[in-house]
Amino acid sequence: MGEFIIKMPDVGEGVAEAELVEWHCEVGDPIREDMILAAVMTDKATVEIPSPVTGTVLWLGAEIGDTVAVKAPLVRIQVAGEGGELEAVPMAETVPIAPSSPQRGDGARRADEGASSPSIRQPAPSSGPARHLLPAGEKASRTVPDTLAKPLASPAVRLRAQDCGIDLRQVIGTGPAGRITHDDLDQFLARGAQPQPAPTGLAKKTAVEEIKVTGLRRRISEKMVLATSRIPHITYVEEIDVTDLEDLRATMNATRKPDQTKLTILPFLMRAMVKTIDEQPVVNATFDDDAGIISRHAAVHIGIATQTPAGLTVPVVRHTEARGIWDCAAEVVRLADAARTGSALREELSGSTITITSLGAMGGIATTPIINHPEVAIVGVNKIMTRPVWDGSQFIPRKMMNLSSSFDHRVVDGWDAATFVQRIKALLETPALIFIES
Repeated sequence: MGEFIIKMPDVGEGVAEAELVEWHCEVGDPIREDMILAAVMTDKATVEIPSPVTGTVLWLGAEIGDTVAVKAPLVRIQVAGEGGELEAVPMAETVPIAPSSPQRGDGARRADEGASSPSIRQPAPSSGPARHLLPAGEKASRTVPDTLAKPLASPAVRLRAQDCGIDLRQVIGTGPAGRITHDDLDQFLARGAQPQPAPTGLAKKTAVEEIKVTGLRRRISEKMVLATSRIPHITYVEEIDVTDLEDLRATMNATRKPDQTKLTILPFLMRAMVKTIDEQPVVNATFDDDAGIISRHAAVHIGIATQTPAGLTVPVVRHTEARGIWDCAAEVVRLADAARTGSALREELSGSTITITSLGAMGGIATTPIINHPEVAIVGVNKIMTRPVWDGSQFIPRKMMNLSSSFDHRVVDGWDAATFVQRIKALLETPALIFIES
């Protein structure tokens, strides 16, 4: 028998390290060639690491949330024949999924089905705090405290125990690997053991759940800290009468072709922004504050802040200046679906020059959007509400919407920010102007 050491692969040009966000195996698990071992994250994309060999996992070199350097040892696998070292070939990059319990390969042991103690991993051969782990290949023999051990039982047994108020840690399991069965529950009750009474009425809660910030949530946190600590924000809020725009949108949707995407307000806003940026190029820029360089972009790459099960991502509609209303609508839907399903590519999640953020029907009256660093402007869409508006002689119902837009005050002066928003307001309130070529 031999050992293979799988090293952290090069996951992208210029990337020297990546965060481990998910293990798909444990020490002792049998694995086969091409089975996914782990997932690592760079920026806002994940990369899956497959196994290049078949064997048994002897050692895992990091914990979830650790940062691993490229070419650092990641996994040791026992194989038939001679061993060696190998750098795994990463799979395609995708949007990260929500962190979950590590999935296991075929024949692997699940935490709630097989092992009676937590998985025990080996420390990476690097400096850092010592971990209480066993050497590679040594079987766990330590007694796990009752407060940490999770009783083994099927979902049906757990549900019955919950209904009866039985703490499964008090029940002796006679099934395979100490699994608790329905017969064990019957014997527990027959011995006269008293189930815990079900809670009634109001009760104090003292539990505290500690959640390690990893993966996309950590990337979002770092991005927000960077933006708010380095960018002096100025937020400008203006209300817009979108009654005529909503009428136009309804008409266009009613007459759209079968292959055309249903229009929301976003494509109209995107086209209005493109026309306004021609007059106010200062807002379509990125600012390298370390180098002191402002880059004004001719291309309008609009980021669309999108909520996914894993957290907030910003897929990018590239070259909006070259897209019509229907094209913008189709691309927004395509990218949003890709982000939510985890199939977006890395290049679809970076390179924006200005961003739109919208909470849809939950958009509130006004918001204070945080700029997507290193951009200098973000446009926030609030919800549309029918409100009474005075026309000079009477109050009439109009569909009103607020735009809440933030700007980097180091780059964009207040006058330029107001001019930008007011021009968008004029276009949205007279939507025919959006379609007039300048």
